[in-house]
Amino acid sequence: MSVLIPWVLGAGVILLLVLAAIFLWLRKPAPKTVTPVVPREELAQELAPPPQQPPAPQDTGRPKEPQLPATYGADRLVLLARDPHWLYAYWEISATRQEEFRATFGHEAWQASRPVLRLYDVTPGEPAPDYLEIAVQEGADNWHIHVGRPDHAFRAEFGRRLPDGRFVPLLVSNVATTPRASLSERTDEEWMWLEELYRAYLRTAAGASSPLLVEEMARRMGALPLTISSPPFTAAR
Repeated sequence: MSVLIPWVLGAGVILLLVLAAIFLWLRKPAPKTVTPVVPREELAQELAPPPQQPPAPQDTGRPKEPQLPATYGADRLVLLARDPHWLYAYWEISATRQEEFRATFGHEAWQASRPVLRLYDVTPGEPAPDYLEIAVQEGADNWHIHVGRPDHAFRAEFGRRLPDGRFVPLLVSNVATTPRASLSERTDEEWMWLEELYRAYLRTAAGASSPLLVEEMARRMGALPLTISSPPFTAAR
């Protein structure tokens, strides 16, 4: 009996220790799940400043400046000389003229045809008038034209070329003349002497001119003849 009692006590102590260990294990908190930290991506639109709206126009009470219209509703073709070798043409065709074209040649004639600009050389004395035909882009309202003919007169026509080859003129321009590309052969006959010009001015502005003033001007400018003409151009020898 004396041997059994210590064994029972030892077994009880071991059982208590086991129960305490189980109790402590059950009270242990569950391990937390660690979420990986992903670096935040910065987009270009986040870095850029937000768009700013333009300030609303303030009403100053002044009348608004009139704006030039894109079209005037008039049929016109204007031809201008840009330099001795180039011309410039601009035109406008009204809706009325387009409807007249469709009524004459068919409703689909305008879409089926193509715009053409014709340039005629109408210089007086030319052996035979000739022309240059340019296929311009649809919707164009101006064109630069290289002619390479200084001191020539030109007239333009704008129209449509039908699929069968017929040219239908719609607009006719003014006559434009290109300038010369060389020096003029005309020479001045006589130039006014500067002193005579001042004398005329002084007589008009303050009556009779002062002789001392005239003499001082002559001394500074030097003696000049009363009649001066530019020399004619001569060929180099």
